[in-house]
Amino acid sequence: MKRFPTLMTREPPAIGEPWTPLAARERIIAIERGAGGSTGPQPGFINITYFHFFYRFYRQKNQAMRTSNRPDLLRRLARRAPRPQLIVFQEILQGTTMSARIGGIRLPIGHPPRNRRHLIRHLRSALACLSLSLGLAAIGSATSAAQESPVRTPVRGGTLIAAIEPQPSVLTTVFNNQYANAVLSTNIFDGLLRYDENLAPQPSLAESWEVAPDGKSITFHLRKGVKWHDGEEFTSEDVKFSALEAWKKTHTRGRITFAALRDVETPDKHTAVFRLETPALVILNALNSAESQIIPKHIFAGSAIPTNPANAKPIGTGPFRFKDWKKGQYIELERNPDYWDEGKPYLDRVIFKVIPDTASRAAALETGELLFAPYDAVPFGDVARLRKDPNLRFETRGYDYHSQFYLLDYNLRKPVLANVKVRQAIARAINKQGLIDTVWYGLGKPSTGPIPSSVKTYYTPDVQQYDFDPAAAEKLLDEAGYPRKADGSRFDINIDFTSVGDVTANSAEYIRQSLKRVGINLKLNNLDDPSYLKKVYKDYDYDLNLLQISPLIDPQMGLFRLYWSKAQAPGVPYVNASSYASPTTDRIIEAIRIEGDPEKRVKLFHDLQRAVTSDLPLVPLFEMQHFTFYNKKVHGVNTTPDGAISSLKNVWLER
Repeated sequence: MKRFPTLMTREPPAIGEPWTPLAARERIIAIERGAGGSTGPQPGFINITYFHFFYRFYRQKNQAMRTSNRPDLLRRLARRAPRPQLIVFQEILQGTTMSARIGGIRLPIGHPPRNRRHLIRHLRSALACLSLSLGLAAIGSATSAAQESPVRTPVRGGTLIAAIEPQPSVLTTVFNNQYANAVLSTNIFDGLLRYDENLAPQPSLAESWEVAPDGKSITFHLRKGVKWHDGEEFTSEDVKFSALEAWKKTHTRGRITFAALRDVETPDKHTAVFRLETPALVILNALNSAESQIIPKHIFAGSAIPTNPANAKPIGTGPFRFKDWKKGQYIELERNPDYWDEGKPYLDRVIFKVIPDTASRAAALETGELLFAPYDAVPFGDVARLRKDPNLRFETRGYDYHSQFYLLDYNLRKPVLANVKVRQAIARAINKQGLIDTVWYGLGKPSTGPIPSSVKTYYTPDVQQYDFDPAAAEKLLDEAGYPRKADGSRFDINIDFTSVGDVTANSAEYIRQSLKRVGINLKLNNLDDPSYLKKVYKDYDYDLNLLQISPLIDPQMGLFRLYWSKAQAPGVPYVNASSYASPTTDRIIEAIRIEGDPEKRVKLFHDLQRAVTSDLPLVPLFEMQHFTFYNKKVHGVNTTPDGAISSLKNVWLER
């Protein structure tokens, strides 16, 4: 029997089994035959991964041949489908009825066609069944291939209006890695590597690399032809300068991450060899553009990196060039026409608007004035409503690289907080789940220890817990020698923070009320970013410090700085400001730094979590669930684990 004309022929699965998804190249395959000689994808054909028709012709042979010799008819029918791209027809000569099978679901359509008009009715019925099935699939299965967006060609040009809050103090992360700095500066600077959806390192400024068998050297082969935004050539000397002068000396985490880095050799312009005192498994997890930016030696050499004017007018190798900064209003970037990743970026400009009020940011998203808003840019109370807006998209992926959590940092220089029973009492006085539900609208998870559960490789729940128990908190405070006075209070302390939106201030207020119930009077100090950094990390003039911190995918990068006594560095933000020092903790940290066996390293991390949870120099409160809102016209948003702090080079606008 003659086959019904096909646009693609594939072997069918067993009865009752779903069709396997088409490969990406199959989705855009040309019409195989009967298309008037066309070799490209035809506009007007449905792009459905799991859609196949099964035609069963047990009628007379000549009747089947009459209906199957009309490729022009099939093309006309297919063109009537809404926004089609590819439709896949196939015949199975068995059974007695005609049906469509979609993702393993068999949809009867009727008996075999008697004539051409009957065939048209069958095909229309099949398309109707398809529409219904796709609607059900979208509701019932987030992983169904029927939901996949059509393959679309990026469009060049346009300006992306993005939110940035708080306004960055500088436009680099080499000495201040606050997330707002990373969101913006990763568009200007590159790293040696990037990370894929599995957090495996991939090439960026380094095209390839090798680790020596003894683990004491890493050789990077650098990309050729890369230029800085001022036209100067990027070379291995820039890598050496960045690693030794910036990462090791000024970076808030780099001083620990790269502690084993002894030297960087540059045998030629495109080779950089990291020489290590000991194996350092952490380094290859820390080389993306957010964590370890490559800065230009010819701009920064001979100056103090934190005070160099280039921090406000940066020159990088990234997909966008700095153009303008109107303080308190916006920061404008423009396309780098000489970017090494050919064809990127797609956008002409990115304007990061400073809109301090969260409600105003939400309104700007709804009106289309704002197109892209990462890192919880709208009020948490508006999230549910905005998710229903058909013009907006909601995304929680892109944040696992950081795995941020909120914590309370104690200043152990203060006599009242040097008492571990007071620290334990404060921890027990705070209802973590209540804080999440009340202030963060359920977007979070109570912390069980200093490493978030999302960092699965190193996390353990087997640590001392300080569950919410006001009665136990009262007892601990009595035992610590701070009974209630006549007015019912025990003592007064302050809490300092810099407010990112309204939720940080609301969290501080929630903690104030929690501590008041057990007799502790808490004064709130809501500071601007520069004042906060100076007061807490330079002057150490604080009692409690409320902040969010990132352990990152390897906690050696983000956790050691809080607990290692050697991490204390006046003026360096987000390191050990509490003055915590423990010989046991230091010994574990130093063992982790040089351990080359991954399994032994995991066990040491478990020991570290138990040690610091017992000492309690800080209280992990809850694991954050960040989110991004963006307009439906925005495409190419990066959802890899570090996507929210990666460049926008793949983003394009539907116009």
